[in-house]
Amino acid sequence: MKNTNINQDRRRFLTTAATVVGGVGVAAAAVPFISNMNPSAKTKAIGAPVEVDISDIEPGGRLIAKWQGKPVWILRRTEEMLKDISSLNSDVSDPESDESAQPEYAKNEYRARKEEFLVVIGICTHLGCSPNFVLKEEGESISTDWKGGFFCPCHGSRFDLAGRVFKGVPAPRNLVIPPYKFISPTRLLIGDESEAV
Repeated sequence: MKNTNINQDRRRFLTTAATVVGGVGVAAAAVPFISNMNPSAKTKAIGAPVEVDISDIEPGGRLIAKWQGKPVWILRRTEEMLKDISSLNSDVSDPESDESAQPEYAKNEYRARKEEFLVVIGICTHLGCSPNFVLKEEGESISTDWKGGFFCPCHGSRFDLAGRVFKGVPAPRNLVIPPYKFISPTRLLIGDESEAV
């Protein structure tokens, strides 16, 4: 015998409530799987672009960032530093950076998108040591005419303030310039060179 006293409104409410609760449960269960698809912090550190705030770098100062496990030096050069770079073209091995690793936009005398900022990987091209940043006034022990730059104490390689290697040192090439772009006047994105600002 068929029961005709079934409350259709109650049945619809219970069906809708069960569907909503089930949907929420499925969504909650899916969250760990979806979040697992995102790259881990370690993976991001290996190759993902790194955003760096350069607003606090004073002229003549340097900031060290990390990209792909390597130190990236960001040097804000003064007018005097830029003039010193030009005066060293005959002293460096690869003044036009023809044999060195850098993006095409950094294949110029200053090896930079903007003359004021040098962005360079801080690893010597000889044996992978990390050179020291030595200002002009601190470099008497390096050379009597030192104009500032990078000095690798391990084997004596020297680089100017554009990361260009001096003649007669063990390092074979200029310091490497990573891909980068300005995403605002005070922010860099290292590891990405698409549509630079």
